[in-house]
Order: sequence, then C-alpha cells, then structure tokens
Amino acid sequence: MMKKKSMSASKASLVFFLCQMISALDVPLDLSQPPTITQQSPKDYIIDPRENIVIQCEAKGKPPPSFSWTRNGTHFDIDKDAQVTMKPNSGTLVINIMNGGKAEAYEGVYQCTARNERGAAISNNIVIRPSRSPLWTKEKLEPNQVREGDSLVLHCRPPVGLPPPIIFWMDNAFQRLPQSERVSQGLNGDLYFSNVQPEDTREDYICYARFNHTQTIQQKQPISVKVFSMDSLNDTIAANLSDTDIYGAKPVTERQPILLTPTGSTSTKVELRGNVLLLECIAAGLPTPVIRWIKEGGELPANRTFFENFKKTLKIIDVSEADSGNYKCIARNILGSAHHVISVTVKAAPYWITAPRNLVLSPGEDGTLICRANGNPKPSISWLANGVPIAIAPEDPSRKVDGDTIIFSHVQERSSAVYQCNASNEYGYLLANAFVNVLAEPPRILTPANKLYQVIADSPALLDCAYFGSPKPEIEWFRGVKGSILRGNEYVFHDNGTLEIPVAQKDSTGTYTCVARNELGKVQNEVQLEVKDPTMIIKQPEYKVIQRYGQVSFECIIKHDSTLLPTVIWLKDNDELPEDERFLVGKDNLTIMNVTDKDDGTYTCIVNTSLDSVSASAVLTVVARPNPPFDLELTGQLERSVELSWIPGDENNSPITNFVIEYEDGLHEPGVWHYQTEVPGTQTTVELKLSPYVNYSFRVIAVNEIGRSQPSEPSEQYLTKSASPDENPSNVKGTGSEPDNLVITWESLKGFQSNGPGLQYKVSWRQKDVDDEWTSVIVANVSKYIVSGTPTFVPYEIKVQALNDLGYAPEPSEVIGHSGEDLPMVAPGNVQVHVINSTLAKVHWDPVPLKTVRGHLQGYKVYYWKVQSLSRRSRRHVEKKILTFRGNKTFGMLPGLEPYSSYKLNVRVVNGKGEGPASPDKVFKTPEGVPSSPSFLKITNPTLDSLTLEWGSPTHPNGVLISYILKFQPINNTHELGPLVEIRIPANESSLILKNLNYSTRYKFYFNAQTSVGSGSQITEEAVTIMDEAMASRQVDIATQGWFIGLMCAVALLILILLIVCFIRRNKGGKYPVKEKEDAHADPEIQPMKEDDGTFGEYSDAEDHKPLKKGSRTPSDRTVKKEDSDDSLVDYGEGVNGQFNEDGSFIGQYSGKKEKEPAEGNESSEAPSPVNAMNSFV
Repeated sequence: MMKKKSMSASKASLVFFLCQMISALDVPLDLSQPPTITQQSPKDYIIDPRENIVIQCEAKGKPPPSFSWTRNGTHFDIDKDAQVTMKPNSGTLVINIMNGGKAEAYEGVYQCTARNERGAAISNNIVIRPSRSPLWTKEKLEPNQVREGDSLVLHCRPPVGLPPPIIFWMDNAFQRLPQSERVSQGLNGDLYFSNVQPEDTREDYICYARFNHTQTIQQKQPISVKVFSMDSLNDTIAANLSDTDIYGAKPVTERQPILLTPTGSTSTKVELRGNVLLLECIAAGLPTPVIRWIKEGGELPANRTFFENFKKTLKIIDVSEADSGNYKCIARNILGSAHHVISVTVKAAPYWITAPRNLVLSPGEDGTLICRANGNPKPSISWLANGVPIAIAPEDPSRKVDGDTIIFSHVQERSSAVYQCNASNEYGYLLANAFVNVLAEPPRILTPANKLYQVIADSPALLDCAYFGSPKPEIEWFRGVKGSILRGNEYVFHDNGTLEIPVAQKDSTGTYTCVARNELGKVQNEVQLEVKDPTMIIKQPEYKVIQRYGQVSFECIIKHDSTLLPTVIWLKDNDELPEDERFLVGKDNLTIMNVTDKDDGTYTCIVNTSLDSVSASAVLTVVARPNPPFDLELTGQLERSVELSWIPGDENNSPITNFVIEYEDGLHEPGVWHYQTEVPGTQTTVELKLSPYVNYSFRVIAVNEIGRSQPSEPSEQYLTKSASPDENPSNVKGTGSEPDNLVITWESLKGFQSNGPGLQYKVSWRQKDVDDEWTSVIVANVSKYIVSGTPTFVPYEIKVQALNDLGYAPEPSEVIGHSGEDLPMVAPGNVQVHVINSTLAKVHWDPVPLKTVRGHLQGYKVYYWKVQSLSRRSRRHVEKKILTFRGNKTFGMLPGLEPYSSYKLNVRVVNGKGEGPASPDKVFKTPEGVPSSPSFLKITNPTLDSLTLEWGSPTHPNGVLISYILKFQPINNTHELGPLVEIRIPANESSLILKNLNYSTRYKFYFNAQTSVGSGSQITEEAVTIMDEAMASRQVDIATQGWFIGLMCAVALLILILLIVCFIRRNKGGKYPVKEKEDAHADPEIQPMKEDDGTFGEYSDAEDHKPLKKGSRTPSDRTVKKEDSDDSLVDYGEGVNGQFNEDGSFIGQYSGKKEKEPAEGNESSEAPSPVNAMNSFV
C-alpha cells in the first residue's frame, strides 16, 4: 500500500494562502492606522494564587497606541497600586503576588483599551479568579456492612474547587481500584457496585481529588466495606447483627435491574453547542445488568458517539442543536430490564456567522461593516465606536447604523475609528474590533521580488502578490516580464492577489509578473516558478511470510527529480526501527537477519524531499512451528478410559492443524513414547481408550504447516488396574520342520496387552478328524512350541490362548496346520509333447495322486534340453532349462526352442520339501525355420563391367538351405537408386562374378539365404566398378602434372581442416547425416517383425538382437570392423572406406551393415565417393 503525503509545499502554501486571505487588508505598519488588539488573556482566567498574575493585552497601530484598564467597570489606576505594573510598550499588567500580594484581592472583571489618534480598540471582559483546592470536611464514616449480591454506593462528595477536581479511587498502597461492568465510578465521583461479592470486602476504599491548577491531591478518609455471605455466618455473628444490619437473612437471590443513577424514569439535561455531551446510567441487579443506549426517533450520530465506563456513559462530542432529543438507557439482565429517558436540549452561546472586518477606504469611498451572529436563544447585536456605545459616540455624518450593519458613505480622513460589535445572550457574548482607516496611498507590493516557488508537477501552484493601496489596487498577472496577460480557466485569481495554477505542469516553469495599479500609481513584481517531477516508489515493499530465524528483505526503489535530494526512512509499526544490528538499511532495501517473533509487524518506507513525501508499507508475518501445549490435565479417570485436556501454545502465526497424542508405558517400556491418536487443531480435549495394567503418561504435540512443536511436558501418571487378557496371540501357524513333527508358532502379546502380571500361553492341538480330545501345554516367554512324533503331513487343529494371574483371555479361534512334509513319492505320468512351431512346443502330463505328494503341492517342474541340431548332426554341451508351473497345472508352453533340433524333457512334482522323481525322458523334434543372415559378404576384383562376390553360409541355417537370393541396384551421383535386379543362387555356391555392369558405377547389394520355410535376414554391401582406360590414362597424365599435385595437396589440406572441425563439433555434441544416409539406403523388402502373441520363456538369441551403434557399420564377415573408430570417414558422411592405387584407380573395400533395402526408384543414398567427384571434375 502506498500513500502520498501531500502536505507538500503546494498544500502548505494553500494553508498559508488561506491565512493571508484573512489578513489581506492588513495595513503596513509604516502607515497611519487605528489600534488592533493582537493578544489578550482568556475571558475566564483562572489563576494560580501562588504565582504573579499576568493579564495580557497587546496591540499594534500607527502611531503606537497607549493602554488603559478598567476593573469591574471603573477606571483602574495602576499608578496607585505598588503591586501592579504595566510592561513597557505594552498593555500587559503584571500583579506581584509573590512579594506579599494576595490573589483574592485582585478578583474581578478587567478590560483593556488601546488608543491612538485614529481610534480605540477594547479587549474582552477578562474575569480573574484564583483557583481553589479546599480540604475535605471532617466526617465520621461508618463501616458499610452489606449482604452478598446487594448493590452499594460509596459517596465521594469532594470539596467544591475551582476548577472542579478530577476524582479517582485508590487503596492504601496508592493502587487504583479495579473497575468492571459490576463496579465503576460515576460522573459525580461516587463508586457504584451493581452487586457486591465477598472479594469486595476491604477497609481502604479511598477517594482522591486532584486539583490540576494547584497540582495538589486531597484524600478522603478510608471507607470500610464488609460483605457477608449467608452461608458463612456463624451463630456468634448472627447474634451480634440485627436483620437490619445485614439486610435480612435471606440467601443470595438474583434480582432484576434497578437504576442507581439517575433516579426516576425521566430527567433533563442542557448542554451548549460545541461542547461534549455526557449521559450516564448505572444500574443494580444480579446478574450484573448490561447497558444499552438509543435515541428515540432517531439514530445516534455515527462518527461522534462513544461509549465509556463499560457502556454506562454515552459520550457525544461537538454537539449541535440537531442532537437535542430524548435519549433512553436500558439496563437488562436475565430477569428483566429497567430504563430511563434523558431529555437533552442543546443551547448555544453566540457564534459568528460574519464577524466584522477592517475597512481601508480612500477619501470619498463607500463601505460597510457587517456583524452577524447566531445562538440559542438568538443573540442581541450592539455597536460601539472607540469603546463607547455608538448611541452616545461623537456624530459622524458618513456613517449609518442599520441593525447588524454600519454603512459608510463618502468617508473622509476624520471618519477613521475603531468599531466594536457585541453579540450576547444568556450563555455568553462575542466581542469583535474592526477599524475604518481612511487613507490615500499608491499601490505597493509586499511580496519579496524574485521570490522562488517550487512545486511538484500535477499539484497546485500558488504565487503570492501581497499588496496594499488605497483605493484598493487592481491586480493583473503576466507570463514572463513582457508577456501577455493571463486569463482563462487554467488560472484562478484570488482577491488577495494570489495567482493559483490548479494543476502545474513542467512547462509551467518560468517567470511570472504581478502588476498592481490604482488611480495614484502602478507597481510590478516578478516571481519565479519551478515545477519538479514527483517522487515515486517504483518498487514497493511486498507482504512477506518468513520462518523464524530466516532472512527477509523489503525493497523500496524510488524515482525522483534530479534536483531534489531524497531521504529514505524506514519505520516499524509507525515507529523508528529497533536499534539492532540485525536490521540492515541499504540504499533501496531493508534486510532483517535472523528474524525473530518480535520482528512481526508493518514496515513502512518513507521518502522525503523538500517538496513532497511518499510512503509504502508491507506487513511481515513471522511464522514458526507452534509452541508446545502446556497444563496437561487428566480427568474422568475410569478403568478403561480417561479424558485428557491441555492448553495450546502460541501458534506463531500459522494455525495449528492438529494435535498428536502420545503415551509412555512406565511399567513395561519406560522412556519409549508411542502414538495414541490425533485430533483437529480446534480441539483441546480428548477421551482416550486405555488398556489394563499400564502406567500411562501422556504428552501432546501441536502441528502446523511449518512443522511439529516440541512435545509438551508429560502429564501425571495413571496406572490402570490389572485384568485378564483381552486378546490372544495373533498369526498362529502350524508347520513341520521334519516329517515327524509339528511346529506351532505365534506372535507374542506386547507388554501393555498382557493386562496384568504373569503372562503365559496355553497351546492346544489335535489331529483333525481323528482326535476328539485336545492336548495342551502352558508355556511362558516363548513364541514357539514343537510337537514330536507326528505322522507325516497330516492336518492339525491348533489354538493358542493368553492367560495371566487374573485369568484367561477369551476362547481363541482355531487354525489348521500340518505336520512336516517329505519328498513326493511318484513322478507324473503320460507325458505328451505337441510341437506348435519351430520355436514353441506344448507339454501335457497327468497329475500325481495327492497322497503321494506328502506335502503342500507347489507345482510341477519341466526339465528340457537340446540333444543336437538336425542340420549339422553334431552334439554339443547339454544345457538343461527348467520351467516351473505353479499349482495343480497339467500343461505348459516351452518357448525359445531352436528350429530343426532334437530335444528331450521330463516332468517332476514339487512340494515344500523338494522335488519328486523324474518322469521318463520324452524326445521331440522341432521343424525347420528361416535361416540367419549369411556370415559375411565380400566384393572383390572390380573391373570396368564386373564385380566378384564371396559369402559364407548362415551361422544358424535352422534347416536345409535350398538357395541364396541376391538383389542389387545402381546408385547414381545424385544418390538416386536405379532398377532392382534379383538373382537366385544354388545353396552349394559360395561366390559369384557379376558381369555386364556399368563402368565407374556404385552398386548396392542385398543378400540372404532360404530354406523351405522362407528367406532369412539379409546382409548388404556397396561397391564401385572402375573407370575406362582412357580416363585412367588421362588421370595418369594429370597425376604427373605439378599443378595437379598442388591441387591435390590443397584438397587434402582442406579435407584435413574439415575433419578437424567435424571432430571438434562431434565432441561438442554436433549431429551428422549418417542416420539419414542409412534410411535412404534401406531395404524395401524387409518388414518390421511382428511380435508374438505372448511370451513363454526367458530365453532368446542375444546375437540376433544386438543393437547397432548409431552411425556404425557391421562388417560382412562379422569380425573385421567390429571396433571401427567413430571418427571414420563413413561416420562423417564422406562415402566409403577406400584408397587410390598408384595409377589413380580406386580399390573399394566396403563394409556391410544391416539396414532396410530401399524400394526401386529415386531415393537418396550416401554422398558421392572421391572417385566420382574426381570424374566429375575431370
């Protein structure tokens, strides 16, 4: 929030201007003028009788006035009283009391007269009265004996002083007596008790009266009050007290309200306009009544009404006639109400409507003095001339009195005089002096020449031109020294000569000329105006929420006029910052280090210049984890429950969301606290469920958004009575560790669950459907019992019951367990295998009889292994694989088989002890599948029109090979693919010479093997046929030329530079078009592999799924270029790996890679080889 304090220069000037308007016709003191009273003592002047009396009377005039006084209406000759002196050049009287004079001798009504040759001015009637602070009269005060619940009034009755004293009640220790709705002091100083209580009994109720003028305090004798409670009266007291003394011996009863003051049902009150109206109602009653105020037929004035003394006093400030009316106070308690109506009449001493003002006239001019006043009742108006009633004053033919107005016509110099207007009614009077001064004077300007005015832009500018002249001069303003006259709505011209620019702008800066002229002359004056940019806070402090001990900073960035020097002040809660080194005030910020709770508050940045002031504030809220709760109390203790209550600690500006209650068992786990429950943050009591035989202590933790408080101090301890256990051990199980035993286990009860001393367990068992009687043992301090000599894997009924010294827990529930298991006795039979495809088979078997399992049936295991490959007829190391099928399943799938192979398998049943015997081995064979890719593809012996291809057979033929498929297509210099040619090659071939190829042409080859099932994955290679002999000879000739050698060196150097740049870019994460080239050469006949419908095993051929490095190539023989450098020319998109022979011909050795074969047509390929680039150049 930001405020602009515009009590800046502009508004200060406006206030000064308004004051100027009042005295705009002040006559310069170097000119003749009648006296004017400038200072006088108040009308009602109460003096301190111990000090000298000073009665002020100051006046101005030309020539300087002389002074005289009257006392009680007659002339006061100060020369005849040695105690009285008049100050030099002044009318102020000093009456010397301190040297033997008595103030009482000078009581009276004084009036001062200031006189010169042009008239006489008089002061108000000044009533002098010495202040009085009399002592209390001696009186015998009887003790007040009052029954509990009755009302009581202790009277103060202070002595009459001048002015009236301030009353208050204290005790012997000078401590103010506490007041409340029940006990309070009235406006008359009495102490009222609406009803007394036993604690009101005391012997030192003392009323004090403080007289401020004499600075003395008078004390009344102490008053004794004794409150009797009827329940506590003993026979001795009753015998010595009459019924009258104790207001009857009835017990304390509730009573409806009655008013102690004012009495009766109605009363009246007269108050003067402008004063403070105080109305009071004090009521008795039990319970203590509550007071309410209303105005009949109207509303209480909103901004002027206040309630004091616990609403027993109605206060209305600055009352006016509109506040007259009936005011009702209503006292109410549960038994009824009482009311009183106060009729208020507002009267008014005289107040000015138009006070007469000085007149300065030139000879022959006309003028008027107006004196208008109002009051209730209406005041009468009377005129005096030079202190004499105008009816008996010397005649002046130029004046005429018309009620509240004196009219002057064609005045002459002898018409100069001072006139007094007196407006009076029964409540007071007003007296005003106004002179008529007849002068003939040319204009003069009183404002200093070249006075500089500085204002803030967009605020008013007030340029003064204080003037005097008679006749009254006319005023005109000009912009600059010789500018045009100022007119229009953008300027305001005031009667006192001031020029107002309501909204000054930067272009308003400059010189302004004021010209004053009348018939006797002309005068001018220049003033300067500077308009400054306003000071602004462009970055205000913002609301901050900070955790305790953190650091916070408020910004206050300002913009100001460059010619003004700003000062920045920071306040906290409208007061200076604490003197603390944690507060760091920077140029445009305030930083608070290590924030504490006391730093909470409003921080204000105030920027002051000589012309304006701006401020902005922000609130800092310091939050922290709550303080721990305190005053924990246990109530309502029962055997199984207790009520816990607490008082929350300070929430530290972050509301408490919940309370966590923890308990300690001092009997079983001392020092260990456990979670009990939690309740919302608005709750401070909780009923807790308890267990027997636990020595409880509780503590409470408060939680807010910042975190958890420290735990409270522990509550008092509460030991619950012992009882038999409420619950039995949980998680009871029966299993066997050996074929001939039963191991019974359970989870023991915790300490507080034992409910009493002597915790034991009764363990019972019997064989299910065999035994009728239970076998039982009682054990302690264990959670396991072993029963020996049991049959193998038979069911048992088991139960475990808790007991202690006070009895047994409820009957436990039974669980079924089994004695120990043994290995299964038989193998599954009728094992059958159904081959689904070349890699998947399904196996079936018959389940074994459950009796032969001799334990919990966990499932079946299938062991299977490859015996040999049918295509190679060679045995290899046998690696058995195992698949487990849970539960009573009798079939399963065998995934991951190798095509065209012979397998064996067997099946075994599994229980908790282990595996049973294996079924007889079952032999099955898998059918053929598609082969893997050829092991390598090499292209050698390039000629003009032929290439030689060599390859190796697939590593995994997966059947009988029937042929190889070769596809190839040319790639031109623009990387477009030519027509695709396909050749079928017998399976027993391992090389092929391709003829009738185009010379100097790159070809791409796709090669794969086939079985009767289909084609396997392919391998790809690229190669280039060589150039014709003519070109070769030209190249030989060119190669022998010096310029060619130099060109080649330059090209080599350029390539080297490019390689270095690419290497640097690659290390920085640069991207190169390898992936795009591979996509351009993709094989169109290779389709994405369709995933199987489901996964049956965890085995797969890892070689077929090895990922290729991005941008790497897989050599055709799978051995040569496995570790190719990432920085090869291929990786950088420079074509193929190759070299030139000595004769300039190109020998190509191309690496193969797995990629999709491109469809026939125009698709991009790799970048042209150096040979093709060379051919193009030649």
